[in-house]
Amino acid sequence: MTQRDIRTRDGRTLACLEVGDLAGPLVIHNHGGPSSRLEALLFAEAATKNRLRLVSVDRPGIGRSTRQRVRSYAGWADDLVTIADALGHRTFGVTGWSEGGPWALAAAAYVDPARLRHVASIAGGSYGAFGDNWAADRLSKADAFGGRLALGFRPAFGLMYVALGLTATRFRKVFAAQVRKAVNDYDREILARPNVLAAFQLMSAECFAQGSHGLARDSELLYRRWPFDVTKIERRVHFWQGTDDRLVAPSINKTVADRMPGAVWHPVEGAGHFVAVGAAEEILAVAAAELRE
Repeated sequence: MTQRDIRTRDGRTLACLEVGDLAGPLVIHNHGGPSSRLEALLFAEAATKNRLRLVSVDRPGIGRSTRQRVRSYAGWADDLVTIADALGHRTFGVTGWSEGGPWALAAAAYVDPARLRHVASIAGGSYGAFGDNWAADRLSKADAFGGRLALGFRPAFGLMYVALGLTATRFRKVFAAQVRKAVNDYDREILARPNVLAAFQLMSAECFAQGSHGLARDSELLYRRWPFDVTKIERRVHFWQGTDDRLVAPSINKTVADRMPGAVWHPVEGAGHFVAVGAAEEILAVAAAELRE
């Protein structure tokens, strides 16, 4: 396990955590929210088993990565290429879990397929794929309310994330209990594993190392209409989804996959939102196979 700081062309720092086989093909992981580069801890074993070099990176203003005044999906795709270049990899793959899913899809839209050889969105928050908060009627009450605030009243949206940050950093047991209450038995079993629970609490708290602004801006972009057209992405993109996900309705990502020409749909029966952890070996096995083609 290695911590790395990578400099961008405009002088920012991207903080990364690297796990797995340092000699293997590169997978850059886009963490969820609230989360951080420490999410790599959940995938270290699966990355090692599949002989992959997995690098999870804090997005701007999250964890230890520098804030960025103007955020964009295209700009993040450029940052992913910068990371691959800095690590000495011509070709690489990307994965994204939950709030990280849309950033992985952005890479599919903007990065040259000759370089980006694998893309996976895992229970992604695809809330802006077809317009502002297009899936509002399929979201939980809390997420639907958050979407309305993100689009119509940003100050209140920001205050939501201040409160979330306070809970995740100061009251970690309470935060974990709230998540356990919201998910299904599959997810609760995963969260009951001591190593998973410890990593989950750490990665969630680290998200707010610079305050809540980074995550709030990150989440706002998810709800707004994405600037890229998913129906024009013809390259292969893998969608992994638990069929009993209580946080991101499976129908949201199934709709996106059905309208994306290159999509490969991977439903995991009975799995919840933590399918990224429960099916990590299978997910990274597909990544390893494509990256070694």
